Amino acid sequence: MSKHRARSAYDSHAAPRGATRVCDHPECVAAGEHRAPKSRGTLNEYWWFCLDHVREYNRAWDYYAGMSTDQIEAEVRRDTTWQRPSWPMGKWAAQEKYLRDRVLHGFSFEFGPDPGKSRDEEKAHRRHHARTVEEEALAVLDLAPPVDFPAIKTRYRALAKRYHPDANGGDKAAEEKLKEINLAYNTLKACYAG
Repeated sequence: MSKHRARSAYDSHAAPRGATRVCDHPECVAAGEHRAPKSRGTLNEYWWFCLDHVREYNRAWDYYAGMSTDQIEAEVRRDTTWQRPSWPMGKWAAQEKYLRDRVLHGFSFEFGPDPGKSRDEEKAHRRHHARTVEEEALAVLDLAPPVDFPAIKTRYRALAKRYHPDANGGDKAAEEKLKEINLAYNTLKACYAG
């Protein structure tokens, strides 16, 4: 049996049983056993060539022939995502991850402070119960979801100003706090700045 799969009599690309397909190259009478797409727009329609003519056809084949540089770039970009749409990561992806984590871990949908807790109790609760890296980073900046990147940036600048070593006479505790704030900001920037 040949290396290729056996074709049924109902296969649209198969030659009728007992008949041999002739090469589609003009004036060639050899068997057309090798397929080649007719054009970029009809990749499922084929010419059938003998080995010599399919090699010749393939050497001359240029999928991008007739396309501008911008069209080629767009086609390559579409191919990098298997010609499926992609969505930007960032704020919405982080918010969705936060909500999924809350549901999976049995927590409620906490969008704002609990009215029964003081501000200090709420801060301690958020720090103690932080589950994800994003939640921990938000807790360091004393923020709670939902929050957008401009609010994160504003809070970061205020905290960086407050804990900067130059503003605190070189205090080591302030310097360590600033490192923690910078790390939290960079984490949130990767998640929210899209």
